[in-house]
Amino acid sequence: ADLEERLGELDLRSDSDVPDVPPPTDSTPEILKRALSGLSARWKNWWIRGILTLAMISVFFLIIYLGSFMLMLLVLSIQVKCYHEIITIGYRVYHSYDLPWFRSLSWYFLLCVNYFFYGETVADYFATFVQRREQLQFLIRYHRFISFALYLTGFCMFVLSLVKKHYRLQFYMFAWTHVTLLITVTQSHLVIQNLFEGMIWFLVPISSVICNDITAYIFGFFFGRTPLIKLSPKKTWEGFIGGFFSTVVFGFIFSYFLAQHQYFVCPVEYNSETNRFVTECEPSELFQMKKYSVPPLLQAVLGWETVNMYPFQMHSIALSTFASLIGPFGGFFASGFKRAFKIKDFADTIPGHGGIMDRFDCQYLMATFVHVYITSFIRGPNPSKLLKQLLILQPEQQLSVYKTLKSYLIEKGILQPSLRG
Repeated sequence: ADLEERLGELDLRSDSDVPDVPPPTDSTPEILKRALSGLSARWKNWWIRGILTLAMISVFFLIIYLGSFMLMLLVLSIQVKCYHEIITIGYRVYHSYDLPWFRSLSWYFLLCVNYFFYGETVADYFATFVQRREQLQFLIRYHRFISFALYLTGFCMFVLSLVKKHYRLQFYMFAWTHVTLLITVTQSHLVIQNLFEGMIWFLVPISSVICNDITAYIFGFFFGRTPLIKLSPKKTWEGFIGGFFSTVVFGFIFSYFLAQHQYFVCPVEYNSETNRFVTECEPSELFQMKKYSVPPLLQAVLGWETVNMYPFQMHSIALSTFASLIGPFGGFFASGFKRAFKIKDFADTIPGHGGIMDRFDCQYLMATFVHVYITSFIRGPNPSKLLKQLLILQPEQQLSVYKTLKSYLIEKGILQPSLRG
């Protein structure tokens, strides 16, 4: 009896003890079911995936046309939905325990973390707008303290909700929530950070992952023979290799067209006078056509000695390579997660595709890489961003910065000593 009580308190469970999650329902529209009723299950799934993929791509292009703000809302919506799908799995698997406050606390922590990250973004990119609103200045000045206080409130609520015999499970679900926050909220924040660097840093990585997913599926469907990884039995080496070459070529060509337009290459900035996001600038060297010498080995094949291209196209090769070689491991990770909890898909939101998380499991890994790539190899000092931060300072602080900078420029010989007065 003592042993059983101790085991009950520890709530020890093996993988085989994980309750079965109810299979997702078929959400395929009836019109598609009737139109494809004469096909085999394999081809029916192929057509459903294809039709829904084209529909999603069309909606994505429409949102791009509507501008940066709509893209940010799209990222936020996807983040919330992905979070909901992962948390729902945890709730369904352990529903019998009826843990107190579990769902409420999960959404509360999501609110806290989003408040922190998006507050940081507002303070960083919209400093001029905040300076004109006295009610916002208090929130921005004490933003991190307010964020910590909100999180601390949730932390205390969790401690108060602990129930005897379920301590271990509750701490497990506490960790589940925080790992989900790390995967969804943090990565979506990086996606928006990339977007502010220029829409091209948002579109090329995301489109490369989408292209790799589609082409790998097509090559695997028609030519796949050799299994790639046990976690995903349907993935093949033929699809993996075909997807790699297709994605690199796609990224190179797609970058060429995007690099020609200011709308895609200019950093996204907020104009406080018009209350709109603007993408107008003098394109940087990355987006100015240059002449490159073709390596001697390729000259005999191509017959060209030089080639004109945008420097960004070289960076697109790095982005596409990561999207096709490393990005799929985000999908393999998701496959392992689903197998651990005996589910086929995260949800049944998109017929033939599963849940939103099933479509964006590779995108989050890609977002982190792009952010690291930009900060490591691309981004330099940003005078515009620094100026916005200086405008927030008090007049005496601005004057002190001015005097210090003036003295430094005189010592360097950039300003004439006669300007000392």
